[in-house]
Amino acid sequence: MKMQRFCSMLALAGTLIACAGARAQDDPQTSRAIPDSFAPVALTGTLAKVRKSGVVAIGYREASVPFSYLNARHEPIGYSIELCKSLVTAIGDAINLTPTILWVPVTPDNRIDAVTSGRADLECGSTTSNIERQKRVAFSPIIFVASTKVMVKSGSPIGSFRDLAGKKVTLTAGTTNEKALRDLDSKFRLGIQLQIVPDHAQGFAQVADGHADAFATDDVLLYGLIAEHAGAGGSYRVVGDYLSYEPYGIMFRKDDPQLAQVVKDTFQELAADGEMDRQYKRWFLRRLPSGTSINLPMSAQLETIIQTTAGTDAQ
Repeated sequence: MKMQRFCSMLALAGTLIACAGARAQDDPQTSRAIPDSFAPVALTGTLAKVRKSGVVAIGYREASVPFSYLNARHEPIGYSIELCKSLVTAIGDAINLTPTILWVPVTPDNRIDAVTSGRADLECGSTTSNIERQKRVAFSPIIFVASTKVMVKSGSPIGSFRDLAGKKVTLTAGTTNEKALRDLDSKFRLGIQLQIVPDHAQGFAQVADGHADAFATDDVLLYGLIAEHAGAGGSYRVVGDYLSYEPYGIMFRKDDPQLAQVVKDTFQELAADGEMDRQYKRWFLRRLPSGTSINLPMSAQLETIIQTTAGTDAQ
């Protein structure tokens, strides 16, 4: 498979050049320049960094259920986390080393800077891949497709975006949802009172405590938060039209062709051998560690994306 060939190329290139050099020393009369095809592949970018340090730094989220969040033992878990663990294994194969993981907490507001600065090598959360962000960072193939919606308490009169007029709506800082709501507010002159909070957990709490009328973020994250708080009292629902298109990906640094190839080949294998489908079922259809389930079947759109990533024709 492509990933195996790429890893073999990196791991065995040094062996090839060493053997060629040894032959030349044994028989100096027949020594000659080593062909370019046998030149060792020098590690660059993130792969060189990991080979030197033995560590892959993973940026994780604390409340992006079920993509990247903390369990009862305060360990990062989730759909994105499992996919990133597969990437760490592939990176290790590529550099002939078993790296350890350094867990780096990030927020929506600082996650991009964490990657560009080198504080995190991979950002494994619920991050939308769009043109604006692609100017600063690179993304894996799409792992999920979400859309901005709003969460309210059961019994709330809010049923559509027009009902948000004059209401207090919480948003998470640094998200594409903030732009979607600001554009909506400006276009329809709704007079929404926007309240910006650091992370999704605080956004949920604002509605739960009665400090906000609604919380706007990606629909799947709302379902995840509701599932996680199912036993804490209160009842909530997700309402309204789809207000944006949010394709998620794993973030990593731009202009890093070796890592980009590892990411591309790894996701092709994960899609082709069914691992992405298995992880989806684990985190979206089965019970989460909390005992609740989001019970969200895979959309036809994501099925097609995974088939495309695998290199197979969508049916």
